[in-house]
Amino acid sequence: MCICGWQAARGKGDLGPLLRVAASLELFHAFALIHDDVMDESETRRGRLSAHRALTTMHRRRGLPGDSSKFGRNTGILLGDLALSWSDEILQTAGLTATQLRAALPVLHAMRTEVVLGQYLDLLNTGGLDGDVQQALTTIRFKTAKYTFERPLHLGAVLAGADRSVTEACSAFALPIGEAFQLRDDLLGVFGDSAETGKPTLDDLREGKQTVLMAFAAMRATPAQLGILQASVGNPALDAAQACAVRTVLEETLARREVERLIAGRRREALRALDRAPFPQAVVAMLRRVADSATERTS
Repeated sequence: MCICGWQAARGKGDLGPLLRVAASLELFHAFALIHDDVMDESETRRGRLSAHRALTTMHRRRGLPGDSSKFGRNTGILLGDLALSWSDEILQTAGLTATQLRAALPVLHAMRTEVVLGQYLDLLNTGGLDGDVQQALTTIRFKTAKYTFERPLHLGAVLAGADRSVTEACSAFALPIGEAFQLRDDLLGVFGDSAETGKPTLDDLREGKQTVLMAFAAMRATPAQLGILQASVGNPALDAAQACAVRTVLEETLARREVERLIAGRRREALRALDRAPFPQAVVAMLRRVADSATERTS
């Protein structure tokens, strides 16, 4: 996204600093995911042990003194902190001009604040079933859409000297497609194939995530259906049979269909934004492919 932003603003010159800034964003993303897994107590990430679980396993196998789970959790936090520190170090030594650094820092400061806000909203709303679809949408805008899509596009664009018309066009594409990406992720977290997603399909249900999917279901559920959701969603001992019952409620309340409708609508909105964007055609083509992969993925 950072490189696409640069190309959208028709950036020219040495790509070395740009690539280093893009690398710093990768480490920022790693920091956010490592800490997210700690907060969610996730067992896996992309088909492998999450960082803190891998550290727990290492501690236990080596027979080190102390509580292995506590060690894994605490060193996972340290690892995320280290990734954040290295992200900033790479950025500060990327070889940006003074003008580029002045343009980049406000974008980065905003991104950091927004992702923390998104994580806070996610924690605040976990475990409840209040049917507040708008609150759930606000959470995914800050938790995912901004730091995964919008701000990286902005960062590349401002490094190339973009004006407001370019950054606004970036936002018009990034926010709806970022929300669609997270909506697809929420569906995959409940209905996906764990062999493809790399994450167990019971995790989101056991954590009691107040996703848009769950908000729609809670809003439309009959008393009996709501009882099933309240007894199962957020239950750390949830088993496969209970998860199946929850999925049935999600289907019967048409919550799954509503989320699919939102995904399709936001994809159309993003593609319409590209039709109006003052971007080179090669960038438009690339972002169209991004829109497809973000909304049609199975992992």
